Amino acid sequence: MTYLYIGIGGMIGALLRFLISQVVVQIWDSPFPLATFIVNIVGAFFLGLLTAISHRLKEKLRLAVGTGAIGSFTTLSALSGETMLLIDHALYISAVFYMVASALGGLLAAFGGYNLGNKRNEGNAVQ
Repeated sequence: MTYLYIGIGGMIGALLRFLISQVVVQIWDSPFPLATFIVNIVGAFFLGLLTAISHRLKEKLRLAVGTGAIGSFTTLSALSGETMLLIDHALYISAVFYMVASALGGLLAAFGGYNLGNKRNEGNAVQ
């Protein structure tokens, strides 16, 4: 049953990623891979939040959201491939910016989500 929950979460995450990519492509006409950047930063935030509140969730829900939805929503392989495309088009500064901004932005987003989750946990503490 756990596999089913992860699969459903994965389907939701993949569809959300595809929809966001379609919207961003319509708005952003540039070789810079903004759609992947956005989903990876947003995904990092929500994974940080999930990490902070995971003790309050049932394991199947945590796996469905974390492994399934967020895991399929974000992607290191797309980030790597898109960086190689930027390099292939001799957009070296954009490639370096993309990698550094993705790494730092992801860490900051995860930190923000984690802290938000911990603040919510403090408000629910039994005294």
